[in-house]
Amino acid sequence: MLSIPMLTGYSFFRSVLSFTCKRSCQESISQTLARSPFSTYSKLSAFPSFYTTPSHSYSWCCPFSTSLHLRHCSPLLCSLFHSSRPTTLMDLKDVLEILEQLAPLSLAESWDNVGLLVEPIKGRPIRTILLTNDLTDSVMSEAEAMNCDLIISYHPPLFRPIKRLVSKDWKQRLAIRAITAGIAVFSPHTAWDSVKGGVNDWLVGGVGSGKVSVLSQALGSAPQIHQLEFTARSQEELNTIMAELQGTKSGVSLQHNAVRSESGGYLVTLLCPDLALTPSVQTLLRHAAPSQSLSILQTQKPPLPGHGQGRLSVLDESITVATAIQRMKSHLGLNHLRLALGTQRNLESTVSTVAVCAGSGGSVLNGVKADLYITGEMSHHEVLDAVASGCSVILSDHSNSERGFLSVVKERLKVRLSDTVTVALSQADRDPLEVV
Repeated sequence: MLSIPMLTGYSFFRSVLSFTCKRSCQESISQTLARSPFSTYSKLSAFPSFYTTPSHSYSWCCPFSTSLHLRHCSPLLCSLFHSSRPTTLMDLKDVLEILEQLAPLSLAESWDNVGLLVEPIKGRPIRTILLTNDLTDSVMSEAEAMNCDLIISYHPPLFRPIKRLVSKDWKQRLAIRAITAGIAVFSPHTAWDSVKGGVNDWLVGGVGSGKVSVLSQALGSAPQIHQLEFTARSQEELNTIMAELQGTKSGVSLQHNAVRSESGGYLVTLLCPDLALTPSVQTLLRHAAPSQSLSILQTQKPPLPGHGQGRLSVLDESITVATAIQRMKSHLGLNHLRLALGTQRNLESTVSTVAVCAGSGGSVLNGVKADLYITGEMSHHEVLDAVASGCSVILSDHSNSERGFLSVVKERLKVRLSDTVTVALSQADRDPLEVV
């Protein structure tokens, strides 16, 4: 019998079998399905795991009659059939934990407003989730009509601090309506942009396969660590200083390293988190030798490979500008895109490198060396700068560069949520701009 490590369950809905397992199992699964009596009528597809786990999510599409006879297939398919997703009710906390696993909010930009923005006074089971790019009056009406329990709005409807809730402000009115209807509102925004396998990876994938790298690297979310360096004249003084440091009100255990100097004293290196920085410095300044020799260095947070804003793809096979346009129209589901051809470029010019940033990408793409930029919007002068450098630019309008990713999120949520939860895409959500 074939084993499937990390198998997390399946969802049988409209004859689609979904499950998650290690990437290394993909070939074994494909071969087993191909040997099944129903291989002619089935199709195995995969998409990357949303976060950092070394796994893929799979969907096995087969006729309804085939699904009724899975028990007659190989032991592998039998094990899939009998591994079921939980059917227990889920509350808001359960769903928020899954969303955090998909894209940790720590990946969001510091200026962003992400996470749970509206929480109902009375908790209730989450049965219906509505996905939208923007929360507007029409989307809220749609949510109310379907008795929605949670709205996941990619863009945060509440962004700037507010001092009052009044119905004359349309965004505040939406929050009031959500509270009245008992609907929670959650926004991931730049956390979804930054995460590996998120919005930007989806966007750059539309132009073709290639070697993808991050334009603006995300850093670890661990608390900032400072390195304090000072001297102590003797072992006794060092012991006294360290005893005082460990006794500060910060309650943080400090790590240090002391090296004997040629003069007979000690060169001390102390690692100090943000919380303990001020009391530690105050303690050191009370001693003569440390106060005269103290220096403070800020250590760099470790990078998170594959996470960050924007993507650069070196295509496996070069294409033309015209081909890139057609691929992006298909990928984004649009009939029209805006194009600015780089200096001395035309529709048949070769594109080997593509830089993308979902939404408003001017600041992230600025100065990046590529044959083509793809983003939602850029300012007039940002486009002129790109064109002057020989780089062509494709603009889709802001939310059109993001909205298609919601379909991916829907599928990824379906394999993680209980069978009691329905995930729907908003039919009222659309970019406010259109070509007329």
